[in-house]
Amino acid sequence: MTTPGRTVLAEFHPPGPADFDLPAIVGDVTKPMVLYVLSAVLIFGVFYAASRRAAVVPGKLQFAGEYAYNFVRNSIARDSIGSHDFMKFVPYLTALFFLILVNNYYGLIPLLQFPTFSHSGYAYGLAALTWILYNGVGIAKHGFGGYFKLQSVPGGVSGPILLLIVPLEFMSNILVRPVTLALRLFANMFAGHLLLILFTLGGSYLVFDSGNILYAPVGVIAWLLAIAVSFLEALVMFLQAYVFTLLTAQYIGGALADEH
Repeated sequence: MTTPGRTVLAEFHPPGPADFDLPAIVGDVTKPMVLYVLSAVLIFGVFYAASRRAAVVPGKLQFAGEYAYNFVRNSIARDSIGSHDFMKFVPYLTALFFLILVNNYYGLIPLLQFPTFSHSGYAYGLAALTWILYNGVGIAKHGFGGYFKLQSVPGGVSGPILLLIVPLEFMSNILVRPVTLALRLFANMFAGHLLLILFTLGGSYLVFDSGNILYAPVGVIAWLLAIAVSFLEALVMFLQAYVFTLLTAQYIGGALADEH
């Protein structure tokens, strides 16, 4: 029941998972699809431009490209896989790192403002590729039976305890890894973007639509929190790309190792 003469104010609807279900742009093409393809084009274009006119004394773009490539090559691939086998996996790991990084940072770019991996399907798709890769190289090196033995039976363990250890090791190394790999990326991107939506829309409601001027300072604080969360998200977005790529390299290194 409404009091006569009292203004009916707009009700605040808190953001939720439904806010991530973006409408199609054309046909069945959605915004995350476009951003995902755009990221591949951008990454290819930047690395192509950086390497097209390679010189002994690099220019700024070539230097940046080489620094980015060497970061993945040396700090992730070589350290995790080993100096003997790492080079063949550097292209995949480099593409993986920058694909995740660019799609994560979309969430902070005005107008785009949507991290692609806040949709779980994209994260699980990448995790599936990693799962196929590290299991494939492990089977190729050790054989089917030998590989699964290495992944399921820890070295130096024998006796009845294997009845407990083997199923746990198999689940951990073969079944659970891709799930946790994807879930970590998806959950961080989803939660961070949800916080940004909450502080931004909540601040707008308190300042403009609450009907009480005393709420306006709280709305401004909410906007300041949104800015603070944006800086935190910038760090988290980088770390998630790094962790996903690092774990992928470690899984490959573990699959190639002669002892688990």
